[in-house]
Amino acid sequence: MTAKNPKPVKNPEKGRYQDPSCAYCPPRVRACRQGEDKERGPGFCPSRVAPETVDDAFERYTDPFVRRVAQESARVESEGYCRWTRVEEICAFAKHMGFKKIGIATCISFVDQAKTMSGILESHGFEVASAACKHGGVAKEAIGLKDSEKIRPGGHESMCNPVSQAELLNRAGCELNVVLGLCVGHDSLFFKHSEGLATTLVAKDRVLAHNPIGALNLADSYYEKVWGPKRPVKPPKLPKQRRQR
Repeated sequence: MTAKNPKPVKNPEKGRYQDPSCAYCPPRVRACRQGEDKERGPGFCPSRVAPETVDDAFERYTDPFVRRVAQESARVESEGYCRWTRVEEICAFAKHMGFKKIGIATCISFVDQAKTMSGILESHGFEVASAACKHGGVAKEAIGLKDSEKIRPGGHESMCNPVSQAELLNRAGCELNVVLGLCVGHDSLFFKHSEGLATTLVAKDRVLAHNPIGALNLADSYYEKVWGPKRPVKPPKLPKQRRQR
C-alpha cells in the first residue's frame, strides 16, 4: 500500500530512459495513484519518459464513444468494487452502455460454460450470439501445420478459427464480445478482428485451473520453471536499460 503522505522521491535517473517501465515502480512511490507532479515518479515513469504520448493519447477521450466507455467502466468499477464477480461486472457494463446484443467467443472446451453465460446474459435482457473456436472443422493442415505439430498426430484435428469467430459476431451485430478461454495468440487474433468491444471472462490456463496469475504468485517457489535461462540471482530494482553491469 502507498503511504498516506508520500514524501518526494529523489530522481537521479530522470531523462535516462526511453521506454516506460511501470513494473519497476517501488511500492512507496506509485505516484500515479496520488496524482503526479514534478517532484514524484521515477525516471522510467511514463509521464517522464514520454509526456507528449500521454497527452496525445488523452486527446482520444474527446471521442464521444471512447469517453463514454471510459466513464461507464469507471462507474461499474466504483459500484461493484470488491463486491461483484466479473460476470456481474460484464452485465452491468453492458447495461450502462445501453448495449442490446452480446457475443461470446468460446473455446470448444468451454461450451458448457458458454451456455451458462449465454443464459445469464439473456436473463438480463440481452440478445446473445456465440461462436466456438473449432467451428467450420477446418483441418490444421490448411494453415500449413504438419501432422507432427498437432496435439494428437495421425488424425483430423480442427484448427482454432478466431478470425472467423470475430467475423461471425461482427455479422451478428454484437456490440460487446466476451472471450471465454481462447488460446494464447488465438485470443489476440480475435481482439484484432472484433468490431465490437471485447473483454475477457476466462484466460485459459489448463495447468492452473484457468488461474494464470498463480504462475506469477508462485514464481519463486512451486513454479520456478517459468523463468528463462537469464534469470538474475537477485531481483533487479531498475529496468534493464539502466542497470549497472
